[in-house]
Amino acid sequence: MFKTNIPNEHIGEFGGNLVVSMRPCKPEDLKYCIDTTSEYPGAHGGPVHAGDPSAIGIEDLGKPDYGDRVTIHDGEVPVFWPCGVTLLEASTSCKSLPLAITHSPGHMLITDIFVDELRGG
Repeated sequence: MFKTNIPNEHIGEFGGNLVVSMRPCKPEDLKYCIDTTSEYPGAHGGPVHAGDPSAIGIEDLGKPDYGDRVTIHDGEVPVFWPCGVTLLEASTSCKSLPLAITHSPGHMLITDIFVDELRGG
């Protein structure tokens, strides 16, 4: 996961920048990948960017800010989705927050919400 230069909407003391996860995709599969994930705005939704990582402030895909490095093979395009670790970044800008409970990268929250309830529309 990578810190970006995309600012979060500030609410009170909470701010910071968006954190994204990255998964590589073959160019011919990109539209399918975007269309499929965009159907679930209640989860991560569609990607915020595909292509040149420097356009969103990421200097080196080999050095993620959180988690493990993902290998990109020749001919693949990096695709970036909003990540729940953004909450950690937003929380660090809040100086009056005594405690924050977030998730650890790679360890998501489990709920009783069905996947169809996360679908948009």
